[in-house]
Amino acid sequence: MRKLTFAMNMSVDGYIAAPGDDLGWSVPSDELFQWWSDRVDATGLALYGRKLWETMSSHWPTADKQPGATPAAIEYAGRWRDMPKVVFSSTTSTVDWNTRLVTGDAVTEITRLKADDDGGPMDIGGATLAAAAMRAGLIDEYAIVTHPVLVGGGTPFFTALDNWVNLSLVETRTFPDGMVLTRYETRGKA
Repeated sequence: MRKLTFAMNMSVDGYIAAPGDDLGWSVPSDELFQWWSDRVDATGLALYGRKLWETMSSHWPTADKQPGATPAAIEYAGRWRDMPKVVFSSTTSTVDWNTRLVTGDAVTEITRLKADDDGGPMDIGGATLAAAAMRAGLIDEYAIVTHPVLVGGGTPFFTALDNWVNLSLVETRTFPDGMVLTRYETRGKA
């Protein structure tokens, strides 16, 4: 069974985007950017909701060709393009850059993908998609990078759940500028 991780940046007050989908508060330090890049390199399959897909695909496919692109951005752009991806959307009609589109039931497809032993670990991103997987009990790990900011509202990291989900802390790490990674595994899952 493949491992599914929900990994995102989060404000101290629990949001992955501020009002208006503002992500300006979540600019990573160089060290944190390298951590995200290494994570992309190790991901067997990335699962995206429509909004996150639109954000990522509007920048990363050509980021390495932009004037002043740093070596880290060039490396990340290549890794992102090469990483297999699935986009879940009923309104998107085309995808590119090693990506497959799923317009049907996300929980059914994620369950099927988890049961496949080939392809390595999976990451899920996007609040709506991750919330559906969270409610269905499909997430095995939460990798939360907390930024030292209160944004006061927006898109929450966590969704409302019908039952508690017990977690075990497996890693903490502090990055420059006060950003903190905490990784939790759901109890009883690998």
